[in-house]
Amino acid sequence: MINLALKPTDKLIKRYFAQVSEQRQLGRMQEGAVAPAFADLLGSCAQKVGYRFSEQYPLRHKGRTLRLDGAVLTPFNLRHGVWEAKDSQDDLRAEIRKKFDAGYPDDNILFQSPDQAILIQNGREVLAARLDAERPQALVDILQAFFGYVRPAYDEWERAVAEFKDRVPEVAQALDALIEREYGRSAAYKQAFDRFLEMCRRALNPNLSKDAVEEMLIQHILTERIFRRVFSNPDFTRRNAIAREIETVVDALIGRYYDRDDFMRELDRFYGAIETTAADIRDYNEKQDFLNTVYEQFFQGFSVKTADTHGIVYTPQPIVQFMVRSVEQLLRREFGRSLADEGVHILDPFVGTGNFILRVMEEIRQAKPSALPHKYHHELHANEIMLLPYYIASMNIEHAYYEAMGEYAPFPGICLVDTFELYEGAQRTLPGFGDENVERVKAQQASPIFVVIGNP
Repeated sequence: MINLALKPTDKLIKRYFAQVSEQRQLGRMQEGAVAPAFADLLGSCAQKVGYRFSEQYPLRHKGRTLRLDGAVLTPFNLRHGVWEAKDSQDDLRAEIRKKFDAGYPDDNILFQSPDQAILIQNGREVLAARLDAERPQALVDILQAFFGYVRPAYDEWERAVAEFKDRVPEVAQALDALIEREYGRSAAYKQAFDRFLEMCRRALNPNLSKDAVEEMLIQHILTERIFRRVFSNPDFTRRNAIAREIETVVDALIGRYYDRDDFMRELDRFYGAIETTAADIRDYNEKQDFLNTVYEQFFQGFSVKTADTHGIVYTPQPIVQFMVRSVEQLLRREFGRSLADEGVHILDPFVGTGNFILRVMEEIRQAKPSALPHKYHHELHANEIMLLPYYIASMNIEHAYYEAMGEYAPFPGICLVDTFELYEGAQRTLPGFGDENVERVKAQQASPIFVVIGNP
């Protein structure tokens, strides 16, 4: 449980009441005048406990976006709690009912007006306080309860992740030893691995080492359960073009000698914590943020060198949104075109887990919903050189399309390929990884790319 360690005499509390008093003297007690002081208070409290506070936090609910006044987020981008501000003239409990009818979360939400605050946790009112400078303890109590809230799943996640970085290297070393042993004694595995190695060299880099490809296999084995269960996509390894190729090698490596789940049993607690925590997150955008952070943690445990050299940290959503909207404005102003227009091909050359393409899809859906199917199937392009983000991006993008259109369709625009090699002309032979990835690369090379957007 988080201990806010806040006292009525703290500067944060005194500053809040001083700001409210100043607005009261000016006769400005409406939400817009007083809410910034409470937002400042929540932001300072969040910083004290290592959390962060995000204003105007977007939350998807039944196909539409709710704009929450603020949310407190954990270091893993989990939503710890929500804040909603109201006017002093509002009937706070009536406003609470309206928000819940609209789909606002009721697990840990703090409603606040200049004179009172009400805390709802797990659907019931647990605390109400008069906000009075003469009796500041009431404000302290409600803040302590708000920040001290613990979801059982989140608590288990925090404990499990503390062990994760120590355990993953052990399992990875055991897999590495198995790979080396089987390569020397299993003709079937050696043949499957050599074929896959040649594919990787054609697709990614002709100088790719055997060790690097073995690391890709280990990544796949360690994480495919996350994709099956957290993304509720049990058919992922059959649907995804690259995963199918890797599964052929993994089956030759493990299938005849070991049960995969038995081999990975040492990490059951960590996987279980991920799955339980993700199941507790209703909003898919929040689930994406959570899994991006899980991915960062995975690489910090699995391969610190990879995390450092490949920059395994992702662009914050507000920056992604700003960049996409800026490109849309530039297209309209300079070219008289839109991201949603037919013929405007868009490429993210370093797609990561798909955040830029997801935001582009949202921009297209808002501007011209009927344009999204054509754009999705023909004019959105994305490249990734690393296996895990390629997997995550594929599923994120496909799920976003499913949510928008109500039907599943594989995303044909994503390629596992080195963009630098592809467009500098060094890759004279077309990438491998089977016919499907080759055809995707050919289609991208033949496309008149009009917009390049992303974070290199």
